[in-house]
Amino acid sequence: MKLLSFTDDVGDYRLGVVDDDFVVDVTSRLGDQVSRGTVSPMRALLAKDVPLADVIGDLDGQRLPLASVRFASIVPDPPKIIAAPVNYRDHQAEMQEDFHIDALGIFLKATSSVLGSGGVVRLPYTDRRFDQEGELAVVIGRPASHVSIDDALNYVAGYTTLLDMTMRGGEDRSTRKSFDSFTPVGPYLVTPDEAGPPENMRLRTWVNGELRQDADVRDLIWDVPRLISYASSVMSLQPGDIITTGTPAGIGQVSDGDQVAVEITNLGRLEVAVTSEGAVSCPTRGAARGPKPPENVTPIRAR
Repeated sequence: MKLLSFTDDVGDYRLGVVDDDFVVDVTSRLGDQVSRGTVSPMRALLAKDVPLADVIGDLDGQRLPLASVRFASIVPDPPKIIAAPVNYRDHQAEMQEDFHIDALGIFLKATSSVLGSGGVVRLPYTDRRFDQEGELAVVIGRPASHVSIDDALNYVAGYTTLLDMTMRGGEDRSTRKSFDSFTPVGPYLVTPDEAGPPENMRLRTWVNGELRQDADVRDLIWDVPRLISYASSVMSLQPGDIITTGTPAGIGQVSDGDQVAVEITNLGRLEVAVTSEGAVSCPTRGAARGPKPPENVTPIRAR
């Protein structure tokens, strides 16, 4: 099953199921929790702790052309965004990092940084470098604490595509990656039965139509089950938490007017624009510190 979050004409969040070229609005099937406005429809669905298909039922209902909907972040209000630093060896090499996830653990991104596909990434500063990082992400579907690696995938509601926008420099990762609009997520949440095993997925990222990243998810240093297991040993996981798995080699600078797209096998295509409108000078002084990214971006040929 392929689900999405979108907004209606007054800006309220809705929950849809993709059926060919249409979206079936199933928001009304979620009950009072949504009508009270306490959480987004996607959060309400995941909190049911029953098979998603049992809540949604048949696909009778209002049908909207898929091309007409305004995508929101797949989870507009995630409890947490947990991120994996340096989780591909080729990215470790291009950044000349001494350490990878084995030594670095995980970090958090601000939940206010989420953005839907079709949105606009807003660069905050005129005098800092910003890079694109395409990543596979998972959405947690059940409360989890200290789960084993063997059992970890049983806590996954689905998989999605994520763009981890990053300011380069010596400031803490959670600062450099948490600006508003710096975590585009979506367009879909694809359930594991339809997505297939993550190790069979391929990730590709384009900037202005040029391919920058092309990687197999099987090359993760810590694979999805190990990452979930470890994260659950550090902090309790809740339905709607997003865990993003790290980026492969091919990061590069993005600027005002750029178009960025990330595509992962069976998960769809996430697309955003980039603007520097309203940008100001950076008030912190970390530009000359931190890992050194490649100076030039060399487009790669598709395999």
